[in-house]
Amino acid sequence: MTLMLDEAREAPAAIARLLGACREECGDLGAHLRAHSPAGILTIARGSSDHAAQHTAYLIMSRLGRLVTSLPMSLVTLYQAPLARPGLLVLAFSQSGQSPDLVDPVRYFTQGGATTVALVNDAASPLAREAARVLPLRAGEERSVAATKTFIAQVAAGMAIVSAWGEDPELERALPHLPDCLESALAADWSAGVEALVHANRLFILGRGPGLAIATEAALKMKETCGIHAEAYSGAELHHGPMAIVEEGFHVLVFAPRGPAQAGLLSLAEDLRKRGARVLLAAPPGVPGATLPLVPGPHGDLDTLPAIQSFYVMVEALSRARGLDPDHPPHLSKVTRTR
Repeated sequence: MTLMLDEAREAPAAIARLLGACREECGDLGAHLRAHSPAGILTIARGSSDHAAQHTAYLIMSRLGRLVTSLPMSLVTLYQAPLARPGLLVLAFSQSGQSPDLVDPVRYFTQGGATTVALVNDAASPLAREAARVLPLRAGEERSVAATKTFIAQVAAGMAIVSAWGEDPELERALPHLPDCLESALAADWSAGVEALVHANRLFILGRGPGLAIATEAALKMKETCGIHAEAYSGAELHHGPMAIVEEGFHVLVFAPRGPAQAGLLSLAEDLRKRGARVLLAAPPGVPGATLPLVPGPHGDLDTLPAIQSFYVMVEALSRARGLDPDHPPHLSKVTRTR
């Protein structure tokens, strides 16, 4: 049993704990944002945390109609750009809250009058100390280098913020059911993915909408735990160049949860099969051609979290099947400090 699998299995309890504890924090933040509409919205993150930020940004844009920018941190840490700060909302995502290229920009924006929020697992971290507001993830210690439960907690925390800010009754009703869906997703049979990819060297992972953030996270996990050169793309981008390297036997994983993007992703999966690609289609029960079962979430916009929960179990098994240790990827450490 690996730490990665243990921690992935802790996700349902971690999310139940988070959602039970953050209601007041998110409600207060939502009321503040309604009373003081942000002049702009930035996200600050690296690695898996940046994929969680990407997911949150998509929901803010699609459900609240507000544009969100991912900040290139070097604008602050290296180039000292004179960025306008008053009135901004800055959402910083991190597991450890230790890296200077997260801490320094948050300090910069807090001192400049922005509303800075740290979504961080270590509530006593330097990042938490520099933020105006802290939303602790409450996921418990995560020791495996490959993040699992903290990524899921970051995405869930982002969903809770969107729900509270928009006073969204659909999301508010759905969120408490998320832990049960994650528990079901742990038991989903994704062994077909291990069998198909045990000898793979390269892979496209496709998604769209909020599912693109999940595809990006999955591609990172393929690299760090399995040594597979995986690249994530929006299904809409594949024909803008990447399709040129798809040939007979090329591996493709397609995340096709419910929602407006599903029909196009299913059509793309079929087109790729006709080109000779070996397609793994992750889709809900009843979808023709599905090879990896997706457990539906309690709301369409929440389908992404059961999807990545099932993926984590599969990629941990795939890593071991390839003779690797998912807890100790080469050249990586749990806490990364960059500038």
